[in-house]
Amino acid sequence: MTFAAPQAGGNSIPTSTPLLWERYAAFERPILGALALTIFLLFWEGVARGWWADLLHPILGSSADALRVRPIFLASPSTIAMSAYSMLFETGELWPHLGLSAFEFVSALAIAVTLGVPFGLIVGRYQYLSYAVEPLLAALNATPQIALLPLVVLWMGTGVAARVFIIALLMIVPIVISAHAAVRTIDARLLRLARSFSASEAQVFKTIILPASLPYLLAGLRLAIGRGMIGIVVGEVYGSAVGIGVMINRAGSTFKTDRVFVGVFTIVIAGLLLSELVRRLERRVGVWRESAVDVQ
Repeated sequence: MTFAAPQAGGNSIPTSTPLLWERYAAFERPILGALALTIFLLFWEGVARGWWADLLHPILGSSADALRVRPIFLASPSTIAMSAYSMLFETGELWPHLGLSAFEFVSALAIAVTLGVPFGLIVGRYQYLSYAVEPLLAALNATPQIALLPLVVLWMGTGVAARVFIIALLMIVPIVISAHAAVRTIDARLLRLARSFSASEAQVFKTIILPASLPYLLAGLRLAIGRGMIGIVVGEVYGSAVGIGVMINRAGSTFKTDRVFVGVFTIVIAGLLLSELVRRLERRVGVWRESAVDVQ
């Protein structure tokens, strides 16, 4: 370690301390997140394996046995990791479930974005249409779309199309609401200026409405991702033979909690990765908007 020249009183101040602090500050978010996750996993492992019960038994006596959890109710993180490794690289049984669920999610996302974004922008653009559609959007947003699943099964059966439909239905609501709200917050002076230059509606949408709405659309997309993950699990319970939701349901009915957590963590990790991707896009859009404002 490099030291600076001695100060008054004979003390030396390490010059590397500010550098270490700067490096920590640059990675503070992932460091603290990883630390919290490590502590949580260690606590979980201790509960599942009875470490804390053994540790507290000399103090609490037989009362410490209440901290023991049978493996049938809670699998340890190490057991879950071994099950995941086996299902991925030894038996390969997780891949068909993952493939079908990914196909359903991507298809539903494409439908929700393709239909939801234009519909929300158009509804937000025209005032009278907005007045007519707003109550329907509010009612649909307040309605748990999962409750419509039995009707969807009656209408469309139990095939892939029905599951894609229910996932898309869950995802399209936040996208439409975000697009609608985005248009309503655009500065009216920009729209009047565009009309004064005889801009067509297509040009207004392309050059003003869509760029200004992009941050709101990405925020709605993050919400839609979370809803879509719920739709995967719930939708596959009805009649599907393959899928992450089916795997979770079957493992739970046979008390294989390690496989249940493998399915749950698969959904969680996929959702986190997609949300992080959208968050990074939001950052880029934010920088682009700030640059555009500075130029103006």
